[in-house]
Amino acid sequence: MITFRNKTNAPNTNVKRGRHHIDSNREIGFITYMFIAVFLVMLGYLGYFTQVKSKTVINNTYNKRQALLESRLIRGDILSRNNDILATTRSDNDGGYYRSYPYRNTFAHIVGYSTHGVLGIESMENYTLLTCDANIVSRISNDLAGRKNHGNNVYTTLDTKMQEAAYDAMDDRKGAVVAMNVKTGEILCVVSKPDFDPNEVIGHWDRLNSDEENSPLLNRAFLGSYPPGSTFKIVTALEYLKEHNGDVSDYGFECKGSFEYKGSLINCFNETSHGWVNFDDSFAQSCNSSFANISSTLDKRKFAGTIDELLFNSELPLPFKYSVAYSDIGPDSSTDDLLQTGIGQGRTLISPVHMLMITSAIANNGILMRPYVISEIQNADGGVITKTRVREYGQLIDEQYTESLQKMMREVVVNGTAKRLLDTNGYSVSGKTGSAEYSSNKSLSHAWFTGFAGRDEPEIAVTVIVEGGGSGGAVAAPIAKRVFDAYFN
Repeated sequence: MITFRNKTNAPNTNVKRGRHHIDSNREIGFITYMFIAVFLVMLGYLGYFTQVKSKTVINNTYNKRQALLESRLIRGDILSRNNDILATTRSDNDGGYYRSYPYRNTFAHIVGYSTHGVLGIESMENYTLLTCDANIVSRISNDLAGRKNHGNNVYTTLDTKMQEAAYDAMDDRKGAVVAMNVKTGEILCVVSKPDFDPNEVIGHWDRLNSDEENSPLLNRAFLGSYPPGSTFKIVTALEYLKEHNGDVSDYGFECKGSFEYKGSLINCFNETSHGWVNFDDSFAQSCNSSFANISSTLDKRKFAGTIDELLFNSELPLPFKYSVAYSDIGPDSSTDDLLQTGIGQGRTLISPVHMLMITSAIANNGILMRPYVISEIQNADGGVITKTRVREYGQLIDEQYTESLQKMMREVVVNGTAKRLLDTNGYSVSGKTGSAEYSSNKSLSHAWFTGFAGRDEPEIAVTVIVEGGGSGGAVAAPIAKRVFDAYFN
């Protein structure tokens, strides 16, 4: 008997092969797409590394590629805004090369040096100085002739005349001077003392690096942290103006040389009795007693907010290393902390460049411009590779209060503690002096001056600190005047 199998129950080998083929295609497609995704990620990271991270990596002093680049080309020059050469590479008698700094100590901290880890602009623009973007034809020609190509040149915003004036005015004092164009953010001069000769770093490295008493390698303009003293009264005055909607006409105080409030005692500098003072007088005469009285009325929370708006306890829009300004005033602060903060003492610290930025914002109707020190990069043929664009950082202070602060700072010069800045040739100065105690010995203080100047309107700002200098009006203000004179005359 013959039995016939039902065809519908027979295994369909063609269907199985089809399903297996589809599954295989899916696996192959998944693997293909995965490889494509990985490739795209790697390609993206390569682009990111080339455009963003390569400069940072090559600038790292532990990167051996620096030595390779140095051996293949001549390090580019660093120049002032006046086209003066601040750093260049010269050949020696043995066919080698060495870095030369024609102005020696004068630009030491801001220009820096290219050995022992590099410093200053030499560090900031290490990648640029070791990169050649000259015409391809000239590069090939140099390669074929066995000549080294020249790295890109860095043009700075530094003003040679102002730098020399600041350096000479500081003499052998410890401290810093820094100046800025309030309309553009250009850093015009940076002086820090004690200093060093960048031409001799190699020979004197151990001594320079181990000198903890003088710290000659420290750029005090950017990395110094100091109690601001009476220069901080700018901030306290701003808060009082804000809490009174700009109307301070009814303020008055009888200064007897000291002020006591809830067990806290504040003395005026040298215990001077200022007599009856209004708000503007208190600022112009830098009366600690009156400002302690003013501080006692402030809303702690709002005061802390104003301090933070002026970039305390936060990062700054600066292209170089800096110390962060500190102030811990808040709702739970003690009365003594409030009074001490109000006169710039206690646990408040700031760097000279930060004080300069606050001053610049006041001069520029509350707007802070982003500070910068590199104006443009040129190749060895003089072609411009990059040019820095002037940019606003933001409105630090409401414009309705900057006019009052400007007038008050002018009064400091006309009738207050900075009268040494009144006699100027063709320009006017506004500012604030300060004498900041820094130890248990109340007779010792740092001398501060911060201010701005212009012919018809504010143009530049200058901040000076002299460690242990005493009176800001007597010591720091005259230094600032020499810097202003160098710019305007």
